[in-house]
Amino acid sequence: MEESFFKTIILGVQMLFVAFGALVLVPLLTGLDPSIALFTAGAGTLIFQIITKRMVPVFLASSFAFIAPISFGVKEFGMGATLGGLACAGLAYILFSLMVKTGGVEAIEKYLPAVVTGPVIMVIGLNLAPVAVNMAKSFDGSGNYDGKAMIIAVVSLLTAILTVTYGKKLLSLIPILMGIIVGYLLSLVLGVVSFEPIANAKWFVVPWVEAFNSGTYALPVFDIAAILYIVPVAIAPAIEHVGDVLAISSATGKNYLKNPGLHRTLLGDGVATSFAAVLGGPPNTTYSEVTGAVALTKAFNPLYMSIAAITAIVLAFVGKLGAVLKTIPVPVMGGIMILLFGMIASIGVSTLVRDKVDFSKSRNLIIASIILVVGIGDLSFTLGKVTLGGIGLAGIVGIVLNLVLPREK
Repeated sequence: MEESFFKTIILGVQMLFVAFGALVLVPLLTGLDPSIALFTAGAGTLIFQIITKRMVPVFLASSFAFIAPISFGVKEFGMGATLGGLACAGLAYILFSLMVKTGGVEAIEKYLPAVVTGPVIMVIGLNLAPVAVNMAKSFDGSGNYDGKAMIIAVVSLLTAILTVTYGKKLLSLIPILMGIIVGYLLSLVLGVVSFEPIANAKWFVVPWVEAFNSGTYALPVFDIAAILYIVPVAIAPAIEHVGDVLAISSATGKNYLKNPGLHRTLLGDGVATSFAAVLGGPPNTTYSEVTGAVALTKAFNPLYMSIAAITAIVLAFVGKLGAVLKTIPVPVMGGIMILLFGMIASIGVSTLVRDKVDFSKSRNLIIASIILVVGIGDLSFTLGKVTLGGIGLAGIVGIVLNLVLPREK
């Protein structure tokens, strides 16, 4: 009995280990606090479990889709307005949940087909490409070339690639974490890591006090311009959510679209996202790498996700851990980002391929082309005090074009 309890704890903590690299990467890239992100990932997962009747073994954590909107939003609107916009993004999931509840999965497919969501996902990845390159070749993210920075970035990138390509079993599921670890070790050898933050950090901290003092947290402010800029971005991760639920259903042999229902999983994701934003964490999303770990280890019991969530919450209050994360050199992240942001764009392409979108039809060609140019070119327009642009505008334009352009017979 004691061995069984110990094994259960280890399996649960292991799920957090799989998600950890990506979980902390988003706040480190966007200026949010990684300790708060740990807390909101754990709390968000528990909220999701309550709403879905503790039936679905998924772990919720930082969404990569919101990296660009958060980074731009903090500069343009301020931290408080950005968090307010992210909190409202969760309401988009709730809207999709109501659509599914009333019209089934077909309701989402009608308004958000692959010809819209595929290019929008591509825009999210391609928009971030310059950020990844600049961070890979400099220690301050400015893009000024530094030989040491490039060596660290390349080694981090190659480690992630080799891990996902040749890694066995659980190792193949943590390429991000392995890339960060090896890149960090090389940075130590090259003498570019400062341990001052670790020395100054306390063992026990309340993350919000530290974050408030450092400017990585502010009370949410509901600014209409920030809301309109950020909320449309939720289209892409909401569609990915459907794919993730299908993936975990396939792994466990249970149909979660029917029971507890896609409307419940979308609602859980949305409430978890809004909750995270209010507390200063990045929006949550279901983690595909954890789904892979579930399939590999046959750990189908949602209890393992509860253990991972509680572990994340506890670690959020360990000040030394947060300090270690903040000592990771910029090029380490840059190397990992080259892979990740390219993968996001590739997922957009695979969405089009999977749904067999026919580009011999001018209608599909027009929709995808305009989404890509509006999003990558960062087209924006201002109406009074409200500015709408970038990824959000690209998504809205795609939805409108899909509804108004006549379908070819």
